[in-house]
Amino acid sequence: MNYSVRKVTIDDYDAIYELWNCTEQSRRALNPVDDSREGIARYLKRNPDTCFVAVKDDKIIGVILTGHDGRRAIIHHLCVYPDYRRMGIAGHLVSLAEEALQKEGIQKVFGLVFKDNESANAFWEQQGYSLRTNLNYRNKSLNHEIPAGE
Repeated sequence: MNYSVRKVTIDDYDAIYELWNCTEQSRRALNPVDDSREGIARYLKRNPDTCFVAVKDDKIIGVILTGHDGRRAIIHHLCVYPDYRRMGIAGHLVSLAEEALQKEGIQKVFGLVFKDNESANAFWEQQGYSLRTNLNYRNKSLNHEIPAGE
């Protein structure tokens, strides 16, 4: 399939937000602060070279947001429209993000996947991401608008 890939810009926000809202699994990963236009602008300012979109016929069909703290990286959002899944787009976006992270000196990356998202967990396993069972992921919301999670 013909598509192009480029770095994300804030001008892509509306199309990316629409993409994130195309399925329940991706929609449930969003929060009203960090995934707002302002939140994504802040994220892209810190991570201008590690976030990519796949584009076909001037339409964004896939996106990956990946950033790091100078030591470890995290894949925050990877999403491809359902009609374009199983065509290698997500894997291509992951590879580009990993290469960009390596260029910035990052040696380890992790992603968060809902336990009940079987297809996403299978995808990440195929990409070589192992399941860590010796860690507990903990978070605390510092903003009342962001849910703490389950």
